[in-house]
Amino acid sequence: MDEYTFQPVARIRSDFPEKFGIPRQSGLLPELTSRIVFEPGFRAPEMLRGIEGYDYLWLIWVFSESGNHWSPTVRPPRLGGNARMGVFATRSPFRPNPIGLSSVRLLGIEDSPEGKCLRIAGADLMDGTPVLDIKPYLPFTDSHPEARGGFSDPVRGDKLRVEADPALAGKLPPEKWEALLHILAQDPRPSYQHDPERVYGMAFAGKEVRFSVDGDVAKLLEIREK
Repeated sequence: MDEYTFQPVARIRSDFPEKFGIPRQSGLLPELTSRIVFEPGFRAPEMLRGIEGYDYLWLIWVFSESGNHWSPTVRPPRLGGNARMGVFATRSPFRPNPIGLSSVRLLGIEDSPEGKCLRIAGADLMDGTPVLDIKPYLPFTDSHPEARGGFSDPVRGDKLRVEADPALAGKLPPEKWEALLHILAQDPRPSYQHDPERVYGMAFAGKEVRFSVDGDVAKLLEIREK
């Protein structure tokens, strides 16, 4: 079989040091911002010439924390973790080649100690994720709003109501606070967990966030230093 070797051109800097809590798809939480920081061999400013003319970008990246194992079928969390679907009918990280694809909004180009970086919104990537390539999103060919969404169609609108003590808002910058509320509304739990007494912990923006879920209500319990 043919084999190919790739090297990352960049890495993501996000508020998620762990996998738990990351949005299930890109674009679900446009409030989330992160940065694309380029590797030393790919920091020539001319590599970004013209990119400011696009509103969205495609990121091709690696599921660097998923391991090497994969199966022809997987259990999508959004189907409760019981029903099996073919791996090519899902976006599971456990794939023959652990490659991810995300559409993100380009907010701008920024200067940093590592050279020019890209400020983006709506990414679904863990901090440090290696990016293999960046391509412009072309709305006249890449957008198909009438397309069917398979088994994801019935569940894509599910949201929780979030209850939070306003005093907790001071634990985070305003933009991070709003992003956290939207993360909880999307229900970051595995779909097969429904224990209302269970307290979940999630690392976000340098803090430890603790919450519970009872029915369709997510309750933010605590935000503390890690």
